[in-house]
Formats: sequence, structure tokens, C-alpha cells
Amino acid sequence: MASKSILVTGGAGYIGSHACKALAKAGFSPIAYDNLSTGHASAVKWGPLVQADLADRKSLRDAFLRYQPEAVLHFAASALVVESVSDPGKYYSNNVIASLSLLEVMREFGVPHIVFSSSCATYGQPGEVPINESHPQRPINPYGRSKRMVEEILFDFGFAHGIRSAILRYFNVAGADLEAEIGEDHTPETHLVPIAIQAALGQREELVVYGTDFPTPDGSALRDYIHVEELVQVHIAALQRLCRKNESFCCNLGSCQGYSVLDVIRAVEEMGGKKVPLRYEKRREGEPSCLVADHRLAQELLQWQPQRSLHDMIASAWKWHSR
Repeated sequence: MASKSILVTGGAGYIGSHACKALAKAGFSPIAYDNLSTGHASAVKWGPLVQADLADRKSLRDAFLRYQPEAVLHFAASALVVESVSDPGKYYSNNVIASLSLLEVMREFGVPHIVFSSSCATYGQPGEVPINESHPQRPINPYGRSKRMVEEILFDFGFAHGIRSAILRYFNVAGADLEAEIGEDHTPETHLVPIAIQAALGQREELVVYGTDFPTPDGSALRDYIHVEELVQVHIAALQRLCRKNESFCCNLGSCQGYSVLDVIRAVEEMGGKKVPLRYEKRREGEPSCLVADHRLAQELLQWQPQRSLHDMIASAWKWHSR
């Protein structure tokens, strides 16, 4: 029996490439669809790469016609909070309009299921922590608003066209493939763990800590982290549930444990036995002080419990970055 083809938008990116590897191991045929604006062709190793933009309807239709995917994992997006504040048009174009283009082609070809990479940024500044799925969504930056808009569009497409969606709102993703085949490689790099490792390894001059006056125990922002390998396994579980039950759902993905920026830096220093050179700046616009997930719904729906610690995430990332 032929394996099911799954279109993976952003399949050459950090999370998308890990998802392609996990899909292949689970018996699926991943089709990476990526414009390579931030992704890397070298990270596409487990299936074909379609190099094109989601806004290009002709290329999308050609990909659907050629590979006949049975479902979509949708990772492709612009994802820098600070940039979204200064360039909101890019985020509404790349995240909202491109997602609408994808959904219209899915409708045209009768593809009924999509797993959507959403974000805790849709919650904004939380009123309570940990955050569960019923928490009001009041995003405080264009990135979060763009993800929230796509969630609304998915609801409407479900009602009107029967496209069922798994909306996964995840918190901070860290770590690398345990076999060190792929890892986190952004240009520019904005994520804390790789920046801290690069600074410790002397690959960059310093790490800038933005904000020491947050209402947290040490004054730096508090975040929840999930290992990238665990994250993509949950995407496969979500895909399987969608195909089995044909019911839309939404859940948070995180560890239900918060670590401050300074906690992460100290953990990197302990892992590598090297100091991370630091510089302190004022906090940036659009940054909540504390984001920690309540992941009990994911446990219930997907029988998932995070196993890997912050130490595991840093160890796998360190191994990949020090190759």
C-alpha cells in the first residue's frame, strides 16, 4: 500500500524539517513546500522539495495535482515578534493571505485536514498562568494577531467547506534532532537557546538580554519550552486524530514549566562549561512577561506528556551547533 502524502508548508525550516523526518519515520511521504526565504534546501532529506511561495496559486495547484496530498501540516509563516511590530504588512501578507491561499487550494482539491502551527502569542499578556485554551485571546503584536486571524479563518472554512483543523498553540521550541542531522539555523537568529550557545562557543560576540524589569523572580522574561522532536511527534498524533475522528480541535503545547531568560543562560553555561557574554537592554515592544502552558487538553486528546527537560533541549542543540 502506498504511503499517504502529506504537504508540509515550511518544510525546509527548523520545525518543518524535523516534522518531515518524523513523518517519514511514521510511514508517511512528506512533501516539503517552501520558498527558502528562511529555510534551507539542505534540510530537506526525507522527500521532495517544491520551492515556491504559498501565495503562488499556480505552484500550489501543481503541487497538489502532482503529489495528491491527503492532508497538510502548515508551518510556513513569518515569526519574529519584534519585526511584526515594525513591519505588520509583511505578517498579514505572509501569514494570513498566504494561509487563505493554501486553504482555497485545499478546498479546490478536496483535501479535508490541516494541522496548523499556531502560537501562544494569540493570548497576549496572560491574565493567569498557566494558560489554558479557554483563556481570552488578546494578542499584543501583529504576529500574534496574524495567527489569531488564521484560526478564525480555519473555523469558517470548517463550517463552510468541511475542512477539519488541529490548531496547535505552542510555546517556545528548542533543541535539535537527536541524531544531529538537522537543527536550528535561522538568519538572523533570534531564539534564545541557539544565541546563548553561539555566544558561549565564540560564534557571536554577545547575547543581549532585553528587559530586567519584568514582574518575574529575576526580572527577565519567563517562557515555557518544548523540545522540537516532541513537538513534531505531537503534530503526527494530531494528524492521526484528525484523520480518525474528522473533528477539529485546538490545544496548547508546552511543558507547563517556566524558565526565565537568565535561567536558560545559566543552563547553557553549565552544559558547556563556558560563560555567555551578556549585554542588557530595555525590554522590547510586544513582549509579554510570562508565558507558560497548561497542556492538560493535549494530554487528554493526544495522550501526550512531555518527557524531555530543558537540559535535554540544550544538550541536543549544543551537539548540533558545535559540529
